[in-house]
Amino acid sequence: MKYKGSENFSHNQPERLGVLVTNLGTPDAPTTSALRRYLAEFLWDPRVVEVPRPLWWLILNGIILRIRPKRSAEAYASVWEAEGSPLLLHTAKQTEGIREALKQKYGQNVVVGFAMRYGNPSISKVLDEMQKQGVRKLLVLPLYPQYSASTSASTFDAVAKDFTKRRWLPDLRFVSHYPDYPPYIEAMACHIEAHWANHGRKDKLILSYHGVPLKYLLKGDPYHCECHKTSRLLAERLGLSSEDYMTTFQSRFGREEWLKPYTDETMKSLPGKGTKSVDVFCPGFSSDCLETIEEINEENREYFMEAGGEGFSYIPALNATPGHIEALVQLIEDNLAGWQIPTNAPESLAERQKRADQQKERTYPGRSL
Repeated sequence: MKYKGSENFSHNQPERLGVLVTNLGTPDAPTTSALRRYLAEFLWDPRVVEVPRPLWWLILNGIILRIRPKRSAEAYASVWEAEGSPLLLHTAKQTEGIREALKQKYGQNVVVGFAMRYGNPSISKVLDEMQKQGVRKLLVLPLYPQYSASTSASTFDAVAKDFTKRRWLPDLRFVSHYPDYPPYIEAMACHIEAHWANHGRKDKLILSYHGVPLKYLLKGDPYHCECHKTSRLLAERLGLSSEDYMTTFQSRFGREEWLKPYTDETMKSLPGKGTKSVDVFCPGFSSDCLETIEEINEENREYFMEAGGEGFSYIPALNATPGHIEALVQLIEDNLAGWQIPTNAPESLAERQKRADQQKERTYPGRSL
């Protein structure tokens, strides 16, 4: 087996620390063909769909990939921006915010990049780039506050699979979740309070999370519990009573039972129970994307208003807001504890390389290492 290395590698290359930010992924374009490629990769992941592979191959290729790509492409087209998909744009801006904050403290000694679990930029491609830049210690931060095997563990699988093909592995740390991380809770609370200050507060706050099949919970996946923990801590910080908010789950797929209550059914039923206006926020989504922009702010808004609702307000995801960047930077630095990170030294990387080359020449005169 041939392992990945670096062409013209120098053993005197200055070592750097890397931070890899990841998110779920996005198609390359809002077209049927792009959605077919994306969904084929996403839905074939056994972490996402736990169905025996031969049976699932027939269902996926014989039914789903023949029907769903066209419908999904139409939905993506409704939210697509001139520069690309919202998820890609927001993740890029978040990464840039993190990069600039860490650069202020550590100069060029910390390399920050982002990748998508499915689609582009791929995890393997970004890890290649980081290796070329001398990253020897790597922190991976999936932007999933609540752990699920279908998200956080799938990202770990992708990193681990890439590592099996590399000659030199970096030291690795992996942030598997942060559902109760105080700066994250505070960033959300301040974000919601700012929205209320500008737009007023509705009768009830709906906290909608992406759903997963109920069987995952029954098999030990902590996602459901961590979502409720986040909701409880956020409600406590906002001073809300149990009557002031609800936790719901959206985006279910297929016929089996998923985590309840379902967001769409909740929206259809609330007006009839006396709740005439709602604020909706999605704590599990670090960035606005199809599921928040189209599914929540368009589809579920329509359900609620048609059922007799009088006011619906979607509170955007944290995206690249200053409070969110500060929370993510603090989370990163907390998880880097114990690793020596070079601070802004007076010598540049180029100067360090020159000094290392001089030392090599003294030790191994005339030899290229």
